[in-house]
Order: sequence, then structure tokens, then C-alpha cells
Amino acid sequence: MNKKKLGFWTKLSYGIGNLGYGSMGQTVNSFIMFFATSVMGLSGVLVGATIAITSLWDGVSDPIIGYFSDRTKNKFFGRRLLHMLCASFLLAITNLLLWSCPVEKGSSMAIVWIMMFLLLQETFNTFFATPYSALCIDIAPDYNDQTKMQSFKSVFYILGMIMPSILMYIFMPTAKLGMQTQFNKDGYIYIALVNSILVIICGLISVFGTRKRVVSMPNYEKSAFEEENGDKKPEKHGFGKIVGGYFDTLKKRDFRTVMLGYSVSLIASIFITSVGMHLFTFCYHFSSTQISVIMICLFGGAILSQVLWVNLVKKYDKKQTLIFALCLLLVGIGLTSVTFLFRTYCTSDFIFWFVLPCIFVCGLGSGALYSLPHSMYADVVTMEQFKTKQNNAGRFTGYYTFTYNFTNSVTLLVIGLLLDLIKFDSTEPVQALSVQAGLGKIVFFGSAIAISVAILIFSTYKIKRADVLKVQIKEIENK
Repeated sequence: MNKKKLGFWTKLSYGIGNLGYGSMGQTVNSFIMFFATSVMGLSGVLVGATIAITSLWDGVSDPIIGYFSDRTKNKFFGRRLLHMLCASFLLAITNLLLWSCPVEKGSSMAIVWIMMFLLLQETFNTFFATPYSALCIDIAPDYNDQTKMQSFKSVFYILGMIMPSILMYIFMPTAKLGMQTQFNKDGYIYIALVNSILVIICGLISVFGTRKRVVSMPNYEKSAFEEENGDKKPEKHGFGKIVGGYFDTLKKRDFRTVMLGYSVSLIASIFITSVGMHLFTFCYHFSSTQISVIMICLFGGAILSQVLWVNLVKKYDKKQTLIFALCLLLVGIGLTSVTFLFRTYCTSDFIFWFVLPCIFVCGLGSGALYSLPHSMYADVVTMEQFKTKQNNAGRFTGYYTFTYNFTNSVTLLVIGLLLDLIKFDSTEPVQALSVQAGLGKIVFFGSAIAISVAILIFSTYKIKRADVLKVQIKEIENK
């Protein structure tokens, strides 16, 4: 274990890697459904199925690529950095090609192009993200250093989530009143170009900024298993055993509660980001500039709320704090739905100023989802490891990731089906009132139902602060 103090530059270099990755990922989450249906003229079912398949592959590929990362030995880059370095450049290339789809609007080849490059992008995403997450454990084995590294990582990730809205504001400015430049394909290409450059720059900083820390660690080319067990070979885990372990984990109440609760709560976010562009464009008739401001307001609320949730957790258990945050999110959704009902009686510029504070409330509530469920899951893993005396954090984290990626893929498929069900027509600049009503129902009812179910699931969580502290005290006494 490296006892050398973890410097500010190392923490900053590590955290900044999440900026480019987060910006590129949020661009896809926020814009790809609108881009494919409204700009490229593709069917909602086809687009939903395509995004669902690629998202599912993202979840499945995590343990596979993690396996390769664990077994990589490189004297210059260690186990993780070479994967991250190569992935940064490959991500930049595939991302630019994804949004530069050269085929004509409505062509069947467009869906083939989008699926191919989405699959490649998700693959290289995992090649970066999985080693990147494991790198934090490698260079910051101390408990306190882990907390500091994760805080840097979270800040840059949220900043990355805001970047697409800023880029949309820059590259899709409203030229004149009533002009909706979000239909301009060139704007998406410019955004993709900036994201690709950002991924390369942030990737290089993260790789070479942390390399010194990696190579300074004793026996850094060896895995933790090799250090503890010498030449003994680790047990091989086949696909069947991994799957069986996943279902065994689901049988445990607190594991199941956090895994399913977090996954279901993310459904609300998927409805808002995937169909939000459709809602604000075709129902509220907002310009691209107004939509950018709305998204910045949403994520700005999430950032500002972090201080609130951290302080509340000091006074109350995490479950109560999270449920309160989800209730606040429900209030924000309800307030926004009221503006939807009155949108036809006001101009888009007038109703915009009523939507902003409602979206800000949504941001405050959703901010808890970036930290509390992950923290609760860490408590569950800590309790489990104390019982079994085995460190299976990596495997449990893989199950956690797979669960919400699987939920994400199914939700996107359902959204595509719903868009076709309400007869959304991407070729029509003005949608029928029945279609607008359908878009509102998808966003507001879909997200509200998801949050309500998540509250019910999280209410069954049993671990309290006292339980975790008791385990930590016993571990100290045993040492």
C-alpha cells in the first residue's frame, strides 16, 4: 500500500477525467432520441430498440472489460491507464462519426449507422469508465483518500452533465424569435467535435496526471490477489457463476432494495432527458436557447443541493433523507405539469419563466440521487463483507451497474414504443394537440410513477447509521 500523501494534482487529474466522459455521455442521453427521431426522421420504436440494445450491451460489457483490466500488466501504465488512454482517442473518433451520420433523413441506413456507432461508443465508454473507477481504488486505498477522490470525481461528472446544455446554447443559438435551431444537424456535429476534443484532453490529463502515483506504488504491476497469495492462481468465474451470484444477491433484502430502488428512480430521469427535448420543443415551443437554460437550471439545482443533502444526512439516516429528496422531486414534477396545462393560454416566452423555478425544484430533489443511493449501497456491501469476511466489492458493484443499465435499456425501448403509440411524427414541425398531450403524459406520469415506486422500495431499507458504526468499531477492535 502506498502511504505517500495523495496530492491535490493527483486528485484533480483523476477527477477531470470524468468531465469529458460525463459530457459525452450526457449529450447522448439528452439528445440522441430527439436527434434520431426529429432530425434524422426515424421511427420511435426503432430508435428506442437501438438505444435499448446498446445500453444493455454497456451493462453486460462492464464485468468483461473489468476482467481484462484486472489482468493487464504494463510497466509504464500499470493495469488501468493504457485502457483509458486508448479509449479516449477511440471514443473521440466514434462520437464524431455517430453525430455525423451522412445518410439522408428517413433512410433505413440511418438506423444502421446510429446502432453501429452507438455500440462502438458504449464499448469504448466501458473501456474507459471501468478501469477509471478501479484506478481510484488502486491509487487511493486509504478510506479518507477514497472519499476525497470520489468527491472530485462527482464534481467533474456533474459539470460534465451541464456541458451539453452550454454547448447547445453556443452552437444552436436562437437566431430570431420562434426559430427552433435544435433541428439543425450541423449544431450536433459541432457539439460532438467539442466533446471529442474534451474527452482526449481530459483523458490525457487523467492518465499522465496519475501515472506517477501508479508507478510509485510497490509491486504496482501485481494484483491484490497476487500480493496476498503469491503464485496461487485466482479462482476462475464462469458466466454461469456470475449470473447465479447476481440472483443470489437479489435475494438479500437490502441489496435488492438499493439496486432496484436506484434503478427505478433513474427511470424518471430517463423520461425527462429522453423525451424532454420533444416536450419543450413541440409542446412548449421553446427555442434551443430556452431549452439550454432549462437544462442548466436543472443540473444547477442538483449541484447546489449537494450541501443540503450532506448536512441532512448528519442529522437523519440516509433513507429518510433520500425519501424526502424524492418527495421534493415529486413536487417539482407536479408543479411543472401545472405549467403544461396552462401552456396554450400563454406565449412560450411568458410560460418559460414559470417553468424555470419548477425545473429548479426538480433539480434540487434529483441531486440526492447522485450520492445517497451509492452511499447506501456502500453501507450494504460493508455489512455483507463483515458477515462473510470476504471482499467482493467489485462483484457487487458490477451487479449494481448491470441492474440500472438493464432498467435503462428497457425504459428506452418503452419510450420508443410510446412515441409511436401517440403517433408522434418527426416530419411535422407542429404536432397535433393529441400528440402534445401524449408527450406530456409520457414525461409527467412516467416520471411521477417511477419516483413513487422508488419511494416505496426505499422505504423497506433497514440499515441505519448505528448499524454501520457498530460494524466499523468491531473491525477496528479486531485489527
